[in-house]
Amino acid sequence: MDRPGAVAQLRRAVSEFAQNYLEGTDPWCVALSGGPDSLALTVIAAGLRPTTALIVDHGLQADSALVAETARTQAISLGCQDAKVLRVQVGGPALKGGPEAAARAARYAALEDHRDGPVLLAHTLDDQAETVLLGLGRGSGARSMAGMRPYDPPWCRPLLGIRRAVTHGACAELGLTPWQDPHNTDRRFTRARLRSEVLPLLEDVLGGGVAKALARTATALREDTDLIDALAADALPVVSTGAGLDTAALAALPAPVRRRVIRGWLLAGGAIGLTDKQIRGVDTLVTAWRGQGGVAVGSRLRGQRLFAGRCDGVLTLRQQAI
Repeated sequence: MDRPGAVAQLRRAVSEFAQNYLEGTDPWCVALSGGPDSLALTVIAAGLRPTTALIVDHGLQADSALVAETARTQAISLGCQDAKVLRVQVGGPALKGGPEAAARAARYAALEDHRDGPVLLAHTLDDQAETVLLGLGRGSGARSMAGMRPYDPPWCRPLLGIRRAVTHGACAELGLTPWQDPHNTDRRFTRARLRSEVLPLLEDVLGGGVAKALARTATALREDTDLIDALAADALPVVSTGAGLDTAALAALPAPVRRRVIRGWLLAGGAIGLTDKQIRGVDTLVTAWRGQGGVAVGSRLRGQRLFAGRCDGVLTLRQQAI
């Protein structure tokens, strides 16, 4: 039996996603950059439900306004009931973490502010493989290597099982001319080098199938992570005190569950940008207590940082001005 065409593959993937995660036929939004992945997704989405295209103009390239307006016009011509250009600024304090992270944060904030319903994102299996490699290379722990979730309300990723070549093929089948983002081939960006250099090399050395294997790894790790999250949620009330976390009760927990409890407690206390190294540092206050000082973590409050410390058998969290 012949394999269905690219458009048919995408339509099946998006339809199955909607059936599994989104009941009814309510309107949805699609994040459209104008590139082949999001353009192909927009065609399919507009054919299934009332669709609003949200086009984020980061203003990082000289012709960004023209690219955004072209994408808006394409969205209307492809059947979207509405299409909006959202202009954001990426700079200043937002650049913490690098330009890629800053642009991503600005993009998601704009989509959240202007969405009317769930938002479809055009991340593909190849994007998932790149995310797993990034997490692996940075030693970020299982949560990072677990990659992107198919459904993380309001964010929907119906194409995580679809190769990038399929979205390109769909655009060709439909006679569409997508925008080619020069940042995708700019060697200054880590993800661009993973895409053009690292993954092709791995595919060659390991005999192919690497991207699919990395995506399967993400799924397996995500299932394990979800289980530990559930166990940690059950344990948190047991180890909590009015002042913090009881270290004796924490020490009795299995190590992965204990560290997940610590992570959730830190986030609830206002921590941001947590690393595996920081969480393990706080864990040593429980498992290897020698009277050492606290562990500093980032804070949501500007000009402040948080310190996790131990006092009288309790983990505590305090703020300190920078």
